[in-house]
This record gives sequence, structure tokens and C-alpha cells, in this order.
Amino acid sequence: MCGRVCPQSELCEGVCPYTKQGRPPVPIGRLEAFVTDRTPAAAPSAPRPTGHRAAVVGAGPAGLTVAECLARRGHSVTVFDAWPAPGGILRYGIPTFKMSHGLVDDLGARLDHLGIQFAGNTFVGRDQTVEDFIDEGFETVFLGTGAGVQRETSVDGADLASVHQATPFLVQANVTSDLRPEALRADVSVGRRVAVIGGGDTAMDCVRTALRLGAEEVTCWYRRTEDQMPGNPRDRQLARQEGARFRWLAQPLAFRSGEDGRLAFMDCVEMELGEPDLSGRRRPLPVEGSQFTVEVDTVILALGYLGDPVTVDRIPGLEADEGNLIVIDPETGATSREGLYAGGDSVLGPALVVTAIAQGQRAAVAMDRHMVSNPSSARVAGSA
Repeated sequence: MCGRVCPQSELCEGVCPYTKQGRPPVPIGRLEAFVTDRTPAAAPSAPRPTGHRAAVVGAGPAGLTVAECLARRGHSVTVFDAWPAPGGILRYGIPTFKMSHGLVDDLGARLDHLGIQFAGNTFVGRDQTVEDFIDEGFETVFLGTGAGVQRETSVDGADLASVHQATPFLVQANVTSDLRPEALRADVSVGRRVAVIGGGDTAMDCVRTALRLGAEEVTCWYRRTEDQMPGNPRDRQLARQEGARFRWLAQPLAFRSGEDGRLAFMDCVEMELGEPDLSGRRRPLPVEGSQFTVEVDTVILALGYLGDPVTVDRIPGLEADEGNLIVIDPETGATSREGLYAGGDSVLGPALVVTAIAQGQRAAVAMDRHMVSNPSSARVAGSA
């Protein structure tokens, strides 16, 4: 999967020795994809059960990595997730034109062969709690809930029917209806003129999805310059090749409906770059008197993500930062509460699949040690 969705040019291919010789790097990402396509992973053999039980919250890259690592050691693992099917961002965030969901299905089949149980449509913090897991006899818990809360916007008109948040839009466009939550079962459509607001990887996914849904004109609006966009340059290049447009140094002020009550206009303002902000990038500032209006039929907001406050607030003793990202020991994934571990986007914020997998592997080692080394007390610490 990493061969398809991770920015190889910034990782493995970026440090390929060939680049020091002025030559193109070895195409590691494409080679990985080629090998995995043609050499399916052999079904793992289930090891002898140890009698230990672990709960994993979140069926994304980090959580599924933990589940597989622990199951291969013989531990009983149950994975809980708010989505109906396993995969997390691999299924409900990454479009099918970037990675086939068949790969996620294959992974699910491999985990099922290991005896891993999956409980979908279960929102931990609302439907179940960590205290419930303790009562049910789980000895350790991993939190891999991701960073799925979308940043809100104060732009007027954001509640109009044709103004979409990125995640529901991508889910409705790329996931088969039987694997969507009830609220997202209806298919999504776009108008002739689509505006995508944002500059990250999710924004590019929305741009390219809108083009595939038949939009005549799709424009990505970003308040800074292209060189300050946080997303993968390769995705922007592909979006351009597919017909996308870009508008830099501009920001929406309001979305307005026409006489028929439908979204018709987007009021904007031109921006200029000032002094650097906390991110190290130059702060975008509105240019006085530069307001203008464009016609739009559909707007998609891809403004970034935060951690989920519900999960954090309902776990007593769990330390998190102001963005609801969980604080951990980076070497083990241990949280402030004994027996409770975390990793992936729920710790880092929106990051790479390969990073989430690496954190999951480290946490699994620590969770295994926690259960095996302390058989008489290997339980998640209570909240008392």
C-alpha cells in the first residue's frame, strides 16, 4: 500500500544514491506495487493461543498493524471501529483511483484468517468505553482513532446544500453504498463548476474525484502560493494533467445562493504573504479592496483535520494536547494511562500511512511485553 499512497520522492526515492549522480532514483514505489500485485501474500498460519486479550480502537493503518502483529504472537485481538468496514483512511479516505479497495479487502481477509475479530459501527467513547473493555477482560488497549474531525470554517453560506465537507464527499464518491454509514448511503453529484478549498493531499483527492464525477471545471483555491502547499507535488501534477485549475493567493469570504436557492456564487478576496506564522510559512493576509465574485455550483471544503475530542474527553487520565492529539512515549506508544497505547494520526495529526504503520509496530511490541511480562496484572489501569 505504501508503494501507492506514500510520497516516495520525499522518502525512499528521495535518498536513493542515484540522485547524487544526477540520475533518476530507482522507482521504489512502482516496484513495490508491481511485486504486491503479482505476488499475493500467503495466508498466515494462526499461532498457538496465548490466552491474552487486546482491544484495538480504530481499523486504520496503525490499528490494523497492531492487530496483525499481536495476532501473529498468538494473542486474541478485537478491533473496534466507527466505520462499517475495516480499513480506516485506506478505505474511507483514499480514492479508488489511487489505491484499489481490493487491497484493503485482501488485508481484511488475512487478518480474519489470523482470528482477529472486527466490530464495526462502534464509536468508542459513545457506544463503548475503555472501562467497558476493562470489564470485558481486555488486558491492553490501542487507540488508533485517527484525526478525522474536520476543521470548521466561519465562511457564511457553508451550510448550503452544495457545500460539502471533504470526507463525506470522498466516501460517497469512492466507497460502495453497502460499506457506507446509513447517513452517507446516497450517492453524491457535482455541478458544472466546482471549487475545492484547501491545499493538502485531501484537496487533490477531492479535485480529481470531482473531475471523475463529470464536472466541467474544477478549481483548487489556496490562500498561499503553490510552493507553500503541504500536499504531494505529484498529486498536483496528476490533477493538472487531468484538467484541474489552480487559483493561488485567494480565499473565500462567503458562499451565496441564486434566485432558486441553490449555491451559485463564491465571494473571494485576494491574499498576500506577510511574516511567517507558527508553521514557519508566511502568513496570508487579505489585500484591501480586492474582493471579487465567481460563479460556482459545488464547493468542497478540504481544510485539514484534528483529533476527536469525544474519544479523548471520555477516557479518564488520558493526556492529550490542545488539538486532541494523544501524548505518547514515542518509543513504545504508551500513553499516560498504564496499559493504554496509541499511534498514527490520533497522535501525529494527519500524517503518512507508513508513519502510522511504524508506530503501530512499535506499540505492538510494547503491548506484547506488557501482557506477557505481567500475566497477573496485565490489565488496562482503571480510572480510579
